[in-house]
Amino acid sequence: MTRRIIPGLAGVPESVDVVVVGLGVTGAGVALDAASRGLSVLAVDAFDLAWGTSRFSSKLVHGGLRYLASGQVGIAHESAVERGILMETTAPHLTRPMPTLLPLAAGVSRPMGALARAGLLGGDLLRRVAGTSADTLPRPRKLTAAETRRLAPTLRPDGLRGAVLGWDGQLEDDARLVTTIARTAVERGAAVHTHTRVTSASGTEVALRDELTGATTVVRARVVVNAAGVWAGDLVEDIRLRPSRGTHLVLRGESLPGLGAAVFAPIPGERNRFVLVLPQPDGQVYVGLTDEPADGPVPDVAQPTEVEIGFLLDVVAASFSRSLRRSDVVGAYAGLRPLLDTSTGPAGSTGEESTADLSRKHAVLTSPSGVVTIVGGKLTTYRRMAEDAVDAAVAHAGLSAGPCVTATLPLAGAAPRTELAERAERAGSPGEARLVRRFGTDADLVLATAREVTGLTVDELLAPPSPTIPVTLAELVFGVTHEGAATVDDLLDRRTRVGLIPADRPVVVPLAERALGFARAAHS
Repeated sequence: MTRRIIPGLAGVPESVDVVVVGLGVTGAGVALDAASRGLSVLAVDAFDLAWGTSRFSSKLVHGGLRYLASGQVGIAHESAVERGILMETTAPHLTRPMPTLLPLAAGVSRPMGALARAGLLGGDLLRRVAGTSADTLPRPRKLTAAETRRLAPTLRPDGLRGAVLGWDGQLEDDARLVTTIARTAVERGAAVHTHTRVTSASGTEVALRDELTGATTVVRARVVVNAAGVWAGDLVEDIRLRPSRGTHLVLRGESLPGLGAAVFAPIPGERNRFVLVLPQPDGQVYVGLTDEPADGPVPDVAQPTEVEIGFLLDVVAASFSRSLRRSDVVGAYAGLRPLLDTSTGPAGSTGEESTADLSRKHAVLTSPSGVVTIVGGKLTTYRRMAEDAVDAAVAHAGLSAGPCVTATLPLAGAAPRTELAERAERAGSPGEARLVRRFGTDADLVLATAREVTGLTVDELLAPPSPTIPVTLAELVFGVTHEGAATVDDLLDRRTRVGLIPADRPVVVPLAERALGFARAAHS
């Protein structure tokens, strides 16, 4: 019988080697790492997979260029290595090479342009040192003005001398990555439960509450790993974080038509900071991101501010000829980075350092009660973060475990990029091609599951709810049957990203409700 992610407490084990608290990308990664070493694992989240920061990223697999520019060579190298592992081994089905443009416009002096090209060459050196093939990420080069306009037709033409073309990794979807890591952990034997809140924890047990039914239980553990992100301090009192908020805008593709590459729009007055304009697989464009201190209590879901929205629009307007208005913003989202507060002042002190300048390096900390906490870091390096956390947990609890194998362990649905391209070409419809893009070789499993559960035809399962919203009933059904979705919000906000555009949400709600109904009827 196929193992599944389960909402609530049903089937939760009484005792395990490792309990993981939090099912963002790091927590899911910890669950997979521990399970693949032969440990028994329970991983839980009070809400859902990818509830917090992990679903609010730029959807990039960064090679560490920004860290290289600020002199953080170690973090830059780590990012480049982990990017290569994701793109070539563990998740080629969920990643793709993304061309990036730094326009050499009137506001970019020739020395600045030379510096930018040197930075991209440094990034390419990182790629080579990391062992990533140039077939995966081509070498950077300079483009003429005409070549630049072909990739980004709406750039301002006045003073445009060309651009520097580089390459980085782009995710199909950050929440889809988290879900796939969690599914892979389940395949390796982990028990993964959404809507399961930890009400208290020590180093050897956790008290749990089913957020759907109110039922409670206690699970014993050899060690507890706290991967709760910005909420890590709620579980362990001596963890001190300084969250920063990163805001993105969502635009329709027609707002910047013809965009065939990501664009780095320079922030006036800054030498190494840019606003990124990022075309997405489903046709939207994301614009981001900010880096603002997020003081006060941590909200369940962070909200963008109008000041940040205005700032992002203004920066983009300086680089593009098409005027963007507030009405072009069809959605906006914000995530909180769980940055470790390394200031030496009293707890709660904010110090003088900007959150934009705080290190993105991760840290593994063990509390006096024995809880192992992993904080900091970034999405690209989740696998290394998980490895370090499990190493610490194994050492602390004296567990007998195998070596880490996640650098060579493909995630569910992974296959070589050439095979995936052939599958997509053979697809009989856009809906089928979409399943290949989002599930890789598991596209057949998704469709077969939906057919079995619903009794509907392939055409019915793959028909989009509207010409501009490509979500399918097949993937929504699979989200319930295999991926732990229990509510419409789970399906629209995490298993798919329909919820990023509020106007699209009512169109797909009936389809999500049908998926839940079919799955519940089949389960009963």
